Amino acid sequence: RQQDKENVMTIAESKSKDLSYQELLDLDTHDVNPTLRLTSDVDFGTTNIPAERYTSQEFFDLEVEKIWKKAWQMVCREEHIPNVGDTYVYDIVGTSILVVRSAPDEIKAFYNACLHRGRQLRDCSGHAGDVIRCPFHALAWDLDGTLENLTAAWDFPQVQPENFSLPEVKVASWEGWVFINMDPACEDFYEYIGDLPKHFEKWAPHKKFVSAHVAKRYPVNWKVAQEAFMEAFHVIATHPQILTGTGDCNSQYDVFGNFSRAITPNGTPSPHLQWSPTEQEIFDAITDKRLDEDPMAHVPEGMTARAFAAKVARDRLRPAVPNVDEYCDAEVNDSMYFTLFPNFHPWGAFNRINYRFRPVGTKVDECLMECIYTEDFEGDDRPPPAEYIELGIDQEWTELIPVIGNLARVFQQDSFNLPKVQKGLETFKADGLTLTKYQEVKIRHWHAMAERFIAN
Repeated sequence: RQQDKENVMTIAESKSKDLSYQELLDLDTHDVNPTLRLTSDVDFGTTNIPAERYTSQEFFDLEVEKIWKKAWQMVCREEHIPNVGDTYVYDIVGTSILVVRSAPDEIKAFYNACLHRGRQLRDCSGHAGDVIRCPFHALAWDLDGTLENLTAAWDFPQVQPENFSLPEVKVASWEGWVFINMDPACEDFYEYIGDLPKHFEKWAPHKKFVSAHVAKRYPVNWKVAQEAFMEAFHVIATHPQILTGTGDCNSQYDVFGNFSRAITPNGTPSPHLQWSPTEQEIFDAITDKRLDEDPMAHVPEGMTARAFAAKVARDRLRPAVPNVDEYCDAEVNDSMYFTLFPNFHPWGAFNRINYRFRPVGTKVDECLMECIYTEDFEGDDRPPPAEYIELGIDQEWTELIPVIGNLARVFQQDSFNLPKVQKGLETFKADGLTLTKYQEVKIRHWHAMAERFIAN
């Protein structure tokens, strides 16, 4: 191994350094999902990103008015409000939105404020019953937002009940996810997401359940946190323990309209390695990241770690996914992470991860990162969604190892960087942040989208 370290071009590099992700797909043992063959040639150039976008109250205020109040954003899963009368409270940049299951096949959303004195109609998510009743003076609205009860109606001569409905917010659903938009003139949701359904159709997220929902607050601008999870470029320094089984530099990055995608291959070594791992070492590195696989499994002679990892994963998934053999090695091995502007990050195929990042209130330098696990289940009855757990700024992700497994340790490594990034940005004197052209194209895409929204 020491001799390998001294080589300028190691065996690992010769096997994978010059392989694009598409060339890795050529080696797949199963038919490749056609959506993985899609590529884009969008070029956002090399312009620097102003550091003030992460520190300026003025820019944050623009985000509030031009992005958060104009863009479609994910609020919850449909199974969070399975029954008529169930509600979900979503707070964003000082605005509280109340999402309601108003009928078996209908979801509505309202501004979460009583039309009398402005008291929040619901303090937290849960079942509201047949009406939405204000706890302050008992005014009540039906689940469709029309007035049901005007307490002491004789004393409101100015109120016409038919004109006293709760102000609505636009709602849409896709693959079990519920979205809202506060702009009455917003773009149609399905036009907004474009071809995203095409990418996820085979993977059917609507058939999964929420097995974990955890979050952590950070003392940083929300984009600082979000952008830390939009590329694999940081793996070499932040997560060196996964380099043996993660082809970070073999990642593919694409932009498709209002969403972007990154795919990072697993089961192949990083081209950054200065030694050549065996297939067994590569496989062991992967099983380190998957708690429910046998770390003592041995890669059969003549089989690659990538192919064997896919076989092991299929065997694990088969009870819940009988047709798992219809999925290629890439779908059961690789990290496929999408970003729908502005802040929703669903992962594809059998990845359980879904991220959401948002500011805490109207604070420029405090945010909430959420990780929602969705996964397949056996039988016909969907398990109830997992309880929400939130960590404070001073708590560590490792407290959640029993809930999300070894991913908590990876998150802890990311957490180490974030406050230091924010501090650096607040003392930044160069002419903007110098991003890579390709590996950070998802970040460049976000800023291009933000510029477009702000200009309108």
